[in-house]
Amino acid sequence: MKHLIIITALLISGFIQSQTNYEKGMQKAFGLWSSNNTTEASNMFERIAKAEPDNWLPPYYAAQINIISGFGEKDKEKLTAQLKKAQDLINDATAISKDNAEILVLQALLHTVWVAFDGATYGRTLSGKVVKLYTKASLIAPKNPRVAYCKAEWDMGGARYFGQDTTPFCKDLERAIELFANFKPETPFHPNWGNERAVQVLESCRK
Repeated sequence: MKHLIIITALLISGFIQSQTNYEKGMQKAFGLWSSNNTTEASNMFERIAKAEPDNWLPPYYAAQINIISGFGEKDKEKLTAQLKKAQDLINDATAISKDNAEILVLQALLHTVWVAFDGATYGRTLSGKVVKLYTKASLIAPKNPRVAYCKAEWDMGGARYFGQDTTPFCKDLERAIELFANFKPETPFHPNWGNERAVQVLESCRK
């Protein structure tokens, strides 16, 4: 009995230690990201992903960093390499967690980077894919604020591109902000971004 207690204690201790290492790694990666050390943060998330092969969050965040920094990139060769890396990471996350609304939003944002880079070239081929991704994400997680907010911003971008009024989408942003107010991430490391940006977009929508 004594030996069993010791073995159990050692197993629990190892589990806590591994969780602690994961938490420390994630906190460090987020700290690097918040300090604009995006390359180091992405590399850190990738290292965590290798150590946590059943966890979709590290590859998700590594992909997100590459996607976000892709907006505004003018060098096509650099952007292509960056988004290919992001796509590989999204594929890794999807293999771990299928039909995940958060990952679907990230995939839609990756396509959006290409449309923003060259709408005339990529708009026709990718716009339909983006709409399908947001539709699927909405069915999976209708109360997810990022799904609602990102879809609304995408719809507004399309309206602006075609010279249409964006006002009808203000109500969608208002709903997204309400969802943010009531949203609780599963863990401290689960996605919880987008509220500040949604508020900014709503302000521009009302003007």
